[in-house]
Amino acid sequence: MSNTLPSTIFAALKFSLLLTGESHDFTKRIPRKSLGLEKEKLSHIHFYLHDIVSGRNPTSVLVASAPKTNTSAAPFGEILVMDDALNVGPEPSSEQVGRAQGIYAIDSLGEPALLMAFSCVFTEGKYNGSTISILGRNAVFSDVREMPVDDTSPVVGGSGVFRFARGYAEARTHAFDLNSGNAVVEYDVYVFHY
Repeated sequence: MSNTLPSTIFAALKFSLLLTGESHDFTKRIPRKSLGLEKEKLSHIHFYLHDIVSGRNPTSVLVASAPKTNTSAAPFGEILVMDDALNVGPEPSSEQVGRAQGIYAIDSLGEPALLMAFSCVFTEGKYNGSTISILGRNAVFSDVREMPVDDTSPVVGGSGVFRFARGYAEARTHAFDLNSGNAVVEYDVYVFHY
């Protein structure tokens, strides 16, 4: 009798589903075209991130630090929130195409390295109103740092033109002022999107 009880309950549930027409599944397959997803393309986006941590109008501010921060080689444990300009050139006066909004934390006791989680919010040109989200490790003294742009790479997704985005970002320090801490970082972002 115990073997027939589960199969009886299962049959009753299937019959109930047929009568009500309701499914309690939380996933279902849908055709790509129903979301406007047609041919995937690869785009290269190039910009300069202007990270200003000092002066009268900083674009990155310290929001937390740990007791160990002042005793480690790098300021381990510092967390900053940023709203940095994304410009077409390294000069602060060059055309602004968006903002980098998010957080970064110094997450290494040894070499200066950041855990970065931010969105590139585009405000000009054909990507106006779209975003790309980047998450990854940034070893700041390496010549080139690679970060993903999806759940398996530094670009973790996006919105607008960049829905379902995936790819990676390369960061190169263009300028860093040891006295002020201000930096200009060149980004090359390679992103697949529809």
